[in-house]
Amino acid sequence: MLLISVVFVILMAIGMPVAFATGIAGFVFFLITPGMPPSIGVQKIATMSQSFPLLAVPFFVLAGHLMNESGITQRLLRISMLLVGWISGGLAQVAIVLSTLMGGVSGSAVADAAMEARILGPTMIAKGYGKGYSAAAIAVGSLITATIPPSIGLILYGYVGNVSIGRLFLAGIIPGVLMMAVLMATAYVIARKRKYVVANAERPTFKALAVAVWDAKWALLFPVALVLVIRGGVFTPSEVGAAAVVYALAIGFFAHRELTLKKMWMAFGHAASDVGLIMLIILMSGMVGFAVIYLQAPQQLATMMLEGITDPNLIVLVILLFLLVAGLALDSTVMVLLLTPIFVPIVTQVGMDPVHFGILMMSIVTLGGMTWPSGSAMFAVCALMDVSIEEYSIESIPFIAAICALIAALTFFPQVVLWLPNVAFGG
Repeated sequence: MLLISVVFVILMAIGMPVAFATGIAGFVFFLITPGMPPSIGVQKIATMSQSFPLLAVPFFVLAGHLMNESGITQRLLRISMLLVGWISGGLAQVAIVLSTLMGGVSGSAVADAAMEARILGPTMIAKGYGKGYSAAAIAVGSLITATIPPSIGLILYGYVGNVSIGRLFLAGIIPGVLMMAVLMATAYVIARKRKYVVANAERPTFKALAVAVWDAKWALLFPVALVLVIRGGVFTPSEVGAAAVVYALAIGFFAHRELTLKKMWMAFGHAASDVGLIMLIILMSGMVGFAVIYLQAPQQLATMMLEGITDPNLIVLVILLFLLVAGLALDSTVMVLLLTPIFVPIVTQVGMDPVHFGILMMSIVTLGGMTWPSGSAMFAVCALMDVSIEEYSIESIPFIAAICALIAALTFFPQVVLWLPNVAFGG
């Protein structure tokens, strides 16, 4: 297992794409293991694609792109401006609230961060906001999409860890709202200290807010309908993904009337690119996943990390700390696919609900995308806004610290995470 890890790290260090680095590292195992035919590696790649729940990923990715082409983003931006634009650091507050609302549409932190960097980034800088502060508020704010349904990461975690995706979706709602609250508070304190301007000088009237909400009703209804149909057993998570595509097409063509055949074709193109990237990583991880099980890596890692530790809370904290450190270097999708089979049995054995652990794990591994040295959301935002990594890193510290404090609190108060799924599904 050590050799596989070394090969993966070397390939990543020389700039090889994650999917190919994963595939080559996994194939090395079949080449060096006596009595292990390389043809099994090819079979494991094919086996990873034979999953009905995995269909949810391409469907939700496509639905997100179709909704973005349907005028939903501008409607949600208008609501965010009215709701929080009058607060200190108004545009930063708008970015954070927009991430919360877009979490129910895009399901991807990187996509959300890139979109907001294009829409809000130039305006924030033109209004006198610090470039690093603006980039940090947008990038770290996109973390909220890791828990708000339909999170692509939660779908993958549920698929790999054999955990109810419906319960995961419900469990992510309250942590997502709490993330919004702590990030808004952090942005407010910094903005007050630096006297950043507000986006809207006047507080919104009820009429203006009601008009904006009504205009965006189809976008706001989507995550609510998503949870209700899964809870009611109308659709499985995979079937909901297909229904979401139909929903997005109906909104774009008939409700908003902004989706054209050209825009639909563009959405399909972007979705094909994103799905190809995600699925290639998933397929290549099949070989590494087989190697992990064959070499009994979960048992070995548990023995090494947790030797002498008997307190369940301490065991969980050690695992979360490991995920935090690993997330600095590894892609979140790779970590979910490779580490979920290792850690879910361990946390289950010490009495932790795998749904609770899934929310914490997704928050932590996605946070790695906002941090140096390999954060994809960080690089996307900094490139689009022309911000140096050094300036971003310094300004992001308060936001990241606030998120880490929240995750620590959620670790010791599982009822906050599990209350909604327990009410809906029992338990």
